[in-house]
Amino acid sequence: MNASYLTILIAEDSPSDRMLLSTIVARQGHRVLSASDGLEAVALFESQRPQLVLMDALMPVMDGFEAARRIKAMAGDAMVPIIFLTSLSEDEALVRCLEAGGDDFLAKPYSRVILEAKINAMDRLRRLHQEVLQQRDQIARHNEYLLNEQQVAKAVFDKVAHSGCLGAGNIRYLQSPYALFNGDLLLAAFHPSGDMHVLLGDFTGHGLPAAIGAMPLADVFYRMTGKGHSLAEILHESNAKLRRILPRGVFCCATVLNISFRRQTVEFWGGGLPDGYILRKDGERLPLVSRHLPLGVLEPDRFHDGYEAHPLALGDRVFLLSDGVLEARNEHEQLFGEQRLLDVLDNGHPPAALFDEIQQALQRFHGEARDDVSLVEVTMVEDSAVNRPPLAQGEWRAGPEQWSARFDFRGRTLRDFYPLPYLLQLLLEVPGLRGQGGNLYSVLCELYTNALEHGVLGLDSGLKRDATGFSNYYRQRAERLDTLLDGCVSIGFETRREASGGRLTLTVEDSGAGFDAEAMLSHPHAAQGFSGRGMSLVRELSDQCSWSPDGRRVSVEFSWPAEA
Repeated sequence: MNASYLTILIAEDSPSDRMLLSTIVARQGHRVLSASDGLEAVALFESQRPQLVLMDALMPVMDGFEAARRIKAMAGDAMVPIIFLTSLSEDEALVRCLEAGGDDFLAKPYSRVILEAKINAMDRLRRLHQEVLQQRDQIARHNEYLLNEQQVAKAVFDKVAHSGCLGAGNIRYLQSPYALFNGDLLLAAFHPSGDMHVLLGDFTGHGLPAAIGAMPLADVFYRMTGKGHSLAEILHESNAKLRRILPRGVFCCATVLNISFRRQTVEFWGGGLPDGYILRKDGERLPLVSRHLPLGVLEPDRFHDGYEAHPLALGDRVFLLSDGVLEARNEHEQLFGEQRLLDVLDNGHPPAALFDEIQQALQRFHGEARDDVSLVEVTMVEDSAVNRPPLAQGEWRAGPEQWSARFDFRGRTLRDFYPLPYLLQLLLEVPGLRGQGGNLYSVLCELYTNALEHGVLGLDSGLKRDATGFSNYYRQRAERLDTLLDGCVSIGFETRREASGGRLTLTVEDSGAGFDAEAMLSHPHAAQGFSGRGMSLVRELSDQCSWSPDGRRVSVEFSWPAEA
């Protein structure tokens, strides 16, 4: 017996054949609709919607071919099997039945056994098609649900990932995701010192699986940059967090920059991405070579945070890219490749036009995206041209107003620990200082750096008067820090109330040999090349400052008005 009972339309112009067919079909338990011509069959189908049609090919008024075409059109996506009833045997006539929408044939004279078998076979086919349609609709609904979820997640992701300073006037970037989620991550944020941190990352794969580590990495980057942590600390924490949360085989190739507009320098760390470049305004090109493993690969105690530092003149540009650029393919399966990129960089274009030229070269190549594609260019500009947002002040109101503290950092602590983020958070507890976070950090950074590098390590800032000396300076700094066993930097704070508001006195003292501060400040060439700018900056940002006669101790004051 049949597993289901159908409504079957029989279109046959012969009354005897129509009665015979109706009897056979009714005995199978099916409901029968009958029509004597094609036009009547079409009308019955439109009103009754039967599940199967037995259609005579040759009928008056409208033949079976035209009736079958109309029925198929009205059925739409639903499968309504049509079995042609025909005495035709020529191949061309049978082809016409198929072209009109027929699914099978039943030759005259009719056989009850064969008719029942064909009805059962067509019913199985119809139910299978119905099941496929249901699954298709279910998949479509599920896909729409997933897309809606991903759109919501992407909106949150974009707000987190783009909450920094990518809109700064000296940054240009292009990101072209291979899927809805971008496996490439581009972050930029201002450090309390006024420096700019930039991170370009490329997670394994693309789409949502590739973007899974982007949120925690962005959180580490923005949180630690905002609190004033160093590049090395951010790299260590980023690597440790990704190593802890990402599944095996997933990691993040990354390039991280610290760009100082006041010092006109760039610090670069590269782990797994293609080489970046410093593009000098005079046409010189300096490669920034990736020398480390990607973030999330090594255990924290094996991770290397060593970075290189380079001077940047006004107008110089730092150019970074993800490997999706080099791996773009054209219709001939050729890679865009590094050489095509270098040809653009060496083509004599003005530096300001290179970013556009690279985009146009990719478009002319007609590359098919096989991965997420990212380009970013950061230009060195005057410090005064950088529009920095105010440092976040939090939501608290109360805080200590009169207190003093002293911190002594010695030996290996100087080598392994960067105290400024913690000291800044302590100062920002003072209500009157919350609006001066950027200036406080800049001054504290200058004084601590001078005390460590010149006082304890004995480095000569005069080395930084040219690019070669600049590299030599930072090489010596890394070597001396690695072998540092003694020495001390002391930092003291005293805050007090005054009739006009409040005042902070900040002192920094080192264990070095000292120097003649007044002579340096009064020398007309005190600031040459990339050295000698720090003391002038401290004077500019504070109310007053003074150095001890031996140059080992500096005292700086900040004041703030009483609340109205």
